[in-house]
Amino acid sequence: MSLAIKGFVESSLIEWEGNIVAILFLPHCNMRCPYCHATHLVKKPNELESIPLEAVARSIEKKKDWLDGVVISGGEPTFHDDLDELIAIFKNMGLKVRLDTNGTNPDRIEDLIQRELIDCIAMDIKAPLRDGKYNDVGGVLCSLPDLERSIKLIMESGLEYEFRTTVCPTFLTKADVVEIAQSIAGASRYILQSFRPTNCLDKSMFDVVPYSEDEIRDFAESARKFVKNCHVRGEEVKALSCN
Repeated sequence: MSLAIKGFVESSLIEWEGNIVAILFLPHCNMRCPYCHATHLVKKPNELESIPLEAVARSIEKKKDWLDGVVISGGEPTFHDDLDELIAIFKNMGLKVRLDTNGTNPDRIEDLIQRELIDCIAMDIKAPLRDGKYNDVGGVLCSLPDLERSIKLIMESGLEYEFRTTVCPTFLTKADVVEIAQSIAGASRYILQSFRPTNCLDKSMFDVVPYSEDEIRDFAESARKFVKNCHVRGEEVKALSCN
């Protein structure tokens, strides 16, 4: 397997709520969100040291009796040809697998769902699903039909899932967040993440002042009218299950 692992967290209690998980970070992404803080994973992944898969698998194997699962993140994992083989390693250990994705590759998402290789999906929704707006936030031309198809696949999959949005004042208002919530009406879980002006892909983002905690909570309250559960990342949730 030629797939490179560029980051590895041996255990986390907060990444997948209700679960203790290991986290793998894969390189490269097809988007260029200005506020992205995974700069090297996106722009210069070859400058990052690769972590041997064998070492990662050994570490997880030793801990599998008290780990619940593995989160595969990035970058954008779905464009790696060997992703299914990587997932199979951890599924064969009896662990659950969550996939983090930007939703731009619905064919791969559908394949992983149909083959029952994943147990949970977390999809970033960057902006309201409108021409121009999504491109501005994503930093590239985006296919809205592909994004809409991914959302539909995820919501109809029967799997645990969450949608999430990074709320950056440069790009999104409260009205935008509500519009996103309307586009995923009935979704089990929608998470708002506060923008952090650190290590951003676009250095002009360093000068952007994030929304206050109270403002983000207010956004979540308004979005909650359209989805079953909406909260701000890091705050206690009433329901740990995405189902």
